[in-house]
This record gives sequence, structure tokens and C-alpha cells, in this order.
Amino acid sequence: QVQLVESGGGLVQAGGSLRLSCAASGRTFSSYVMGWFRQAPGKERELVAAIMRSGANTYYADSVKGRFTVSRDNAKNTVFLQMNSLKPEDTAVYYCAAGQRLGSTWPEYAYWGQGTQVTVSS
Repeated sequence: QVQLVESGGGLVQAGGSLRLSCAASGRTFSSYVMGWFRQAPGKERELVAAIMRSGANTYYADSVKGRFTVSRDNAKNTVFLQMNSLKPEDTAVYYCAAGQRLGSTWPEYAYWGQGTQVTVSS
């Protein structure tokens, strides 16, 4: 089992940057695929980015390709989401999640953080 705690959200102007962090408890962090999801009001939770166990392979939603970068530090049990060139449509609650395989839907991830709000003003 793993517990996840996100941090780094906030209010930023369009074009700005934020870096989200997700700290995991437990000694099995490196055995999980890690995903970053987001959910805007009235919308479904969507996968933004994911990273495989070793960090060698990553996935990005088309809407964030070239702007967001996911990375992980298995020695520090932490996964990051660097978000650049932010747009108002990126406004959402961002969640990190841990799963056993790379899945594109939220039920495929067993463990979740509490979420952190990202608001991008125009």
C-alpha cells in the first residue's frame, strides 16, 4: 500500500509555470506506475501524464504535450509534474495516482492523493 500527498498547486497567470510534487510513503514506490490526473468542474477526471517504474518511459495527453514534463525520483519516493506555458483550460484539481500498469482511466489506479488546485488566470 502507498499513501500519496501532492503539493505545489496555486494561482498562476497564463503562460506561467508550476511544478507539482507527489510524495509517497512506503518502500514500494518504485514498483508502481505513477500517473497525474486532473479534474475540472463538471468534467471527468482525465489522465494528463504517466511515468513507468524506472522513469524511462512516459505518456502525455495530447493537450499537454510539449508543455508538461513528468519525472520521478525513486530514491526520494517522489513524482513531479513540471507545467510550463500554462493555459486557463489547464485549471483543475490535479491528482497523483499509483497503479500496477499504465492505464488511461482513473479506475485503473489503486492509490490516490488528495489533490492540489491549479488555477490559471487569463
